[in-house]
This record gives sequence, structure tokens and C-alpha cells, in this order.
Amino acid sequence: MSRSALAALARGLALAALLVLSPAQAARQRPNVVLILTDDQDVFLGGMTPMKKTNALIAQMGVTFSNAYVPSALCCPSRASILTGKYPHNHHVVNNTLEGNCSSKLWQKIQEPNTFPALLKSMCGYQTFFAGKYLNEYGAEDAGGVSHVPPGWSFWYALEKNSKYYNYTLSVNGKARRHGENYSVDYLTDVLANMSLDFLEYKSNFEPFFMMISTPAPHSPWTAAPQYKNDFLNVSAPRNSNFNIHGKNKHWLIRQAKTPMTNSSIQFLDDAYRKRWQTLLSVDDLVEKLVKKLEIHGELDNTYIFYTSDNGFHTGQFSLPIDKRQLYEFDIKVPLLVRGPGIKPNQTNKMLVANIDLGPTILDIAGYDLNKTQMDGMSLLPLLRGDKNVTWRSDFLVEYQGEGYNGSDPTCPGLGPGVTHCFPDCVCEDSYNNTYACVRTMSTSWDLQYCEFDDREVFVEVYNLTADPHQINNIAKTIDQEILEKMNYRLMMLQSCSGATCRTPGVFDPGYRFDPRLMFSNHGVRARRFSTRSLPSI
Repeated sequence: MSRSALAALARGLALAALLVLSPAQAARQRPNVVLILTDDQDVFLGGMTPMKKTNALIAQMGVTFSNAYVPSALCCPSRASILTGKYPHNHHVVNNTLEGNCSSKLWQKIQEPNTFPALLKSMCGYQTFFAGKYLNEYGAEDAGGVSHVPPGWSFWYALEKNSKYYNYTLSVNGKARRHGENYSVDYLTDVLANMSLDFLEYKSNFEPFFMMISTPAPHSPWTAAPQYKNDFLNVSAPRNSNFNIHGKNKHWLIRQAKTPMTNSSIQFLDDAYRKRWQTLLSVDDLVEKLVKKLEIHGELDNTYIFYTSDNGFHTGQFSLPIDKRQLYEFDIKVPLLVRGPGIKPNQTNKMLVANIDLGPTILDIAGYDLNKTQMDGMSLLPLLRGDKNVTWRSDFLVEYQGEGYNGSDPTCPGLGPGVTHCFPDCVCEDSYNNTYACVRTMSTSWDLQYCEFDDREVFVEVYNLTADPHQINNIAKTIDQEILEKMNYRLMMLQSCSGATCRTPGVFDPGYRFDPRLMFSNHGVRARRFSTRSLPSI
């Protein structure tokens, strides 16, 4: 038989083999992906402790990333980073308001068509399912209301506005559905679980699927399911070394907190801490139900499951009662657990990863060419597979634009304009000039955080987390001047990065190049303040 005849026979056999596969079998050859996103779940202060089922079903069956971070410790900017794979300065969502580009018409026009779910559906042939909280201003009348369904979603069950547990409205594929306060049919975490199970029951078997399930827990108002309201009654917020102490040598917003905290503030934050854990028990149940359903349908072994949060949280650190938004580990560090095909069980990975990596990772799993995207993040797939000699980042950017009232906060009129999120004892969690940018670095030689504030103080905070994991001592005035200069320059580079330039070598990497001639004349703040005024018009 001639060589050409043999080639033709081989092609015919290959085609026949493909025809033997049913469409469902062909679809199953491409992995499915599930992303479970919680709201305000910390990892630094024990936020994963109540998640016994989740730890058993995801962490112990896969990998825990022990150094997972968000580039902005606030819901909407962080969620935008997940969806786009970009830093806030590239997706332009700077806070939780329409004016800050949170689910605005500008976001809908510029960013939504290029999110990773849009690419999964249009370019990779995935059926896509969303259920839960999307962005804080989703459903606003000025931005299309709940009839707006972002591109990329085959099935859309999105919460109007911010997290609730009862008395909320869902957009069901663009139609409003109102829910009340009957636990058996309205408790949102359970509703999301049931919708997810229904999708798995009735979805097409001819396409791979992507699911994003975004729970309200453990966000306020911390409404637990009835069966969990008596759990953790003896639990208190952790009394670690930065609890209820004065944030000396820190930005003025941290210094203004009253130390020691009042008994009422401590009682309030302890109660919040318990209730947060109680709400998470329903998320734990959701995870268990989902994994069991995937197993029953024979999909589990071909499905990646990611579990993470949009930001961390604090309860009494540096005498700040409760919130997020700050630059410290407790607010920017999040859980990240992954199980799936080719991932060995019960692993811990210490690489520095961020939520801008989720989009590239899921597209990589789907077989999409990442060079066609403008994403800032990196695919985690080589780390998930356990590839050897992977070149990885040693730093990433944290950036936040502070919020504040133009007038005085009604809770604390004596503080004057510019502050917000104030408690009755006039401790405020945010202000206009709580605007900062940081380089968070992890290398063999340094575990470091360098931050600059955009304020009149020209304030800098630097922490050596090897010696000071709770970030009590600001070493900006004592650290080696050369390191300070390099970190200042690296920060400027990252604040203007886009795509591949966000993945260049860090200060302590062998390939790093530093030219002192490019430095400014002093080490003052060079943070590029985000502003809606700088956004392109539509």
C-alpha cells in the first residue's frame, strides 16, 4: 500500500473514531468549570474555619493557594477584576457606585463584551450559568435595570444591587422576580443552590458548561438560616496581636480610630463575626449539594471547581470595628481552593496569585488562546497541573480609591467632610484620601508590602511580613533607601501596566532592571489617582 493510501486510511480511521463518540461524550472531553464566589469572606482571621464540607470536598481533593490576593479590597472593583482579568486601573471600576463605573453603561459597553464568560460562550462553545450577586449596582434604573443581561450568559439569575438574604429581586434572564421572607422558598443562598442543581439536571449534554455561583454570605446583614442561628454562640473575633491596638505610624484614617475600642464596639464586632460564620454554613451545604450532583451525573471527574471570595474583612484590627477597603493582609487576602482533572489531592501552593488570574485560567482550561486577550493576569493551569520549573510572578499591584461624602457624615458631623462608613463612636472606615497603591512582593529574600497614599501627607507604609506578619510596624523610615527607591519605581511601572507589561520581573527577580535616572526627584507619592473624570465617554 502506498504512503498516500496509508495516510488516507489513517484519516478515515480517525474520522470514524470521532463519529463513534456521541455529542455528549465529545463535549465531556472538554472540562467543565464551576466558580463559587463568596462575599467578604476573609481567610486571615479564620473565615474558612466553619467550612468543613468545603474543605473536605475541594481543598482536600485538590489544591489550596495559601497566598491568594485581590487587587482591590472592595466588592465591585474586585468582581470586575475577576470578570475581566484586569487591574482596576484597566477596567476603571473604582468603587461600588455607578459614578465609580460599577455596572454603569460605560462598563456595559467597554468591558462586559470582553469578560471571560463572554469569550467562553462566543468563542469556546460553553453553555454558561450565573446565579447570585453580580456587581453592586447591577439593576440600577440608570443603567438598564434588571432587563440588562450581560453578554456571555446562557442562563442569568442575578441579584438586583447588593447582598441580601430575604426580600430581594432577581433578574431571571432579564425578567424581574421578587422574593419575600419565607425561608423555604426565599433564603437566597438556598435559592442559588436549587437553581444550580436544576441547571445541572436540565442543561444540554452537547456542550461543556461554566457555572458562576455568587453567594450573599458572609456579607451583611448576616442573616443565618433558621437551623444555624444557634451555632458558634461561644465564638469571638480573634484577639491577635493587631486587635484593638492603635495604628501608630499609619495613615491618618487608621490613626483616627479610638483605642481601646468601646465595649459596645467589641460586642458588635464579636456578634458580626459569629453571624458571618453562621451564614457560611449554608454555603457549605451548597458546595456539598453541588459536588454530589456532579458526581451523580458523572461530571465530577471532568469538572474544575474554584472556591474564592471577592475580598477579605477585618473585625477590630487596629481598632477598626468591621469592614474591608484597607491595604492590610486581612482585607486583601482571600481563600482560593481548586479541585479538578489532573490536580493531585491535598496540596498547598505558596505561589503569589491574584483574582485577575481566574479569567485567564478558565479560558486556558477551555483551550482559548490567551494571547488574543488583553488580560493582566496569568493562567494558573501550570500550577494546577504541578508543572515543573514554572516561571511565576513575585509581586502584584493593590490599588484603591477612597470614598467620602462631600458633606459631613451625619453620624459624625464633627469630623467634617470627606469621610464615610462611620460608626456611632465616630470611627470612620473610609475617606476620599484613603486612596493608595501598593506593591505586594513575595520572593526568596523578601516578604514585603510597599504602599503610597495620594494625600497631602505624602504618606508611605512599608511592612516586612517575615518579621511582622500582622503589619504593626511601619518601616518606611528605616528600610534601606535603595529598596525604597526600587519599590517606588516598581509601583509606578505597575500602575501604568497593561496586559503583558503587568507580568514583568519584580524588584527581587533575577531579570529585574532598575534605572535610577527614571526616578522622580523625591520619593513622594506618585500614585495615579483613579477618577471618573479620566474615564472615556460613551
